Amino acid sequence: MAQATYIIVGAGSAGCALAYRLSEDPGNRVLVLEFGGTDAGPFIQMPAALSYPMNMSRYDWGFETEPEPHLGGRRLATPRGKVVGGSSSINGMVYVRGHACDYDTWAEMGARDWDYAHVLPYFQRMESAHHPHLDEEPGVRGANGPLHITRGTKWNPLYAAFVEAGRQAGYEATHDYNGLKQEGFGDMEMTVWKGRRWSAANAYLKPALKRPNVELVKGAFVTRVLFEGKRAVGVEYERGGRIETAHADGEVILAASSINSPRILMLSGIGDGKALSSLGIPVIANRPGVGKNLQDHLELYIQQACSQPITLYKHWNLVSKGMIGLQWLLQGKGLGASNHFEACAFIRSKAGVKYPDIQYHFLPFAVRYDGKAAAEGHGFQAHVGPMRSKSRGRITLTSPDPKANPSILFNYMSHPDDWEDFRTAIRLTREIFGQDAFAPYRGEEIQPGEAVRSDKELDAFIREHAESAYHPCGTCRMGAAADPNAVVDPEGRVIGVEGLRVADSSIFPQITNGNLNGPSILTGEKMSDHILGRTPLPPSNQEAWIHPDWETAQR
Repeated sequence: MAQATYIIVGAGSAGCALAYRLSEDPGNRVLVLEFGGTDAGPFIQMPAALSYPMNMSRYDWGFETEPEPHLGGRRLATPRGKVVGGSSSINGMVYVRGHACDYDTWAEMGARDWDYAHVLPYFQRMESAHHPHLDEEPGVRGANGPLHITRGTKWNPLYAAFVEAGRQAGYEATHDYNGLKQEGFGDMEMTVWKGRRWSAANAYLKPALKRPNVELVKGAFVTRVLFEGKRAVGVEYERGGRIETAHADGEVILAASSINSPRILMLSGIGDGKALSSLGIPVIANRPGVGKNLQDHLELYIQQACSQPITLYKHWNLVSKGMIGLQWLLQGKGLGASNHFEACAFIRSKAGVKYPDIQYHFLPFAVRYDGKAAAEGHGFQAHVGPMRSKSRGRITLTSPDPKANPSILFNYMSHPDDWEDFRTAIRLTREIFGQDAFAPYRGEEIQPGEAVRSDKELDAFIREHAESAYHPCGTCRMGAAADPNAVVDPEGRVIGVEGLRVADSSIFPQITNGNLNGPSILTGEKMSDHILGRTPLPPSNQEAWIHPDWETAQR
């Protein structure tokens, strides 16, 4: 039986950061259990190959939703990383901290000391940001952390056209949406360093594994947490067809994703007592919030034909892909060294919205996230979607068998406001694409298509074409210990038991603005200090920019 001070379940975004920080004290023995295998190889490490790993069963858990009732009964893919680095090894490498108001909202919802003032120092600790405007906002971005954050070369003129179109439409510009001013159009940041995907595994876990007090066990399928009374003392896992156990002298930390962390809790007897009893699972702690509060970002691809042959479409052939791959392998440079999301925007949908609630990823290509071309020929697109959907879903067990997939229902678009927000997002995107900056490049609208105009027509398009942005979170919600729907307290401790914490995107009370990799790593960073009993980093006094006329103006 393996013995450790801390057992971390999941070598993903938060788990890797935890392994790095908890092992800084040589007196701590850290055991990391990961079901997936190695992250070596060009499909993961080459940024431009991002559409491959998330569609490979070798690297992805292969989850999908139940038929979503408000999206015409479609089942949507729910990729989660089954590989060292977790979803940071298969994601789009987009780096977004989230808005300051996101974290202030968390604190208002019961996550004490997770407001912007308290999380900003941890973002600084984890980052090494590389961009030309760092000196303009001292004390905001980090320069010495493990996570390298870079910007693209903006090799394509369409990136500049997108930012200029935003300015022409009357929106703000921002030099750094991860600084104090998220709102506006500007350069997008990526977790890429020296041409390679800079996953949590590369940033945190591999340096940690050089220490003698860290052990990584791959191929470990964790089936349940082991308890003595109400205290977690270890975990049971299957590896190579054998059941094994590991014992924790200190604590067990679940960092297994917003799908697998609640699943393991429920299999271990923590969750809705009636539901667990109906499956024959002995109840250790009745926490009805486990698996509830499931949130995500949905997005649409608004696509425009390009009248000049300048997009990535010209490289959409085997010869060109081979040349790009060869240049990347030999030099770590070229088109293979970018995720190609190099321009972006965060805007507000209407007056009276305090901070951005719509996000854009801009891409000089008309293609789906899974790498399937939607249009023959040159085009460009904006991924657009509302940031704070009011719809909530759930994850439940289908069986006491740990190998049975959970039932996942996001209940997308179940709130009427979500439909209004999406229609607004489409219309605002068309206005941006209609600016003079795009005049030299603008062809026909590919998707939704010029004829799709009325609310009813737009709703039909949304129902058929909205896709997940793959940002599931919220299923082990953090809150006050007295909150009956909270699963963990503000230090990640599972309420109702001892020696067990959760530290990943499942603890988010509300989804943040933008992609979740950055906030997930933040969770591992901040929770490590709580676990070690360290004095938290002192809060910042920086204040984020809020549009001065937000109450009366949309832009």
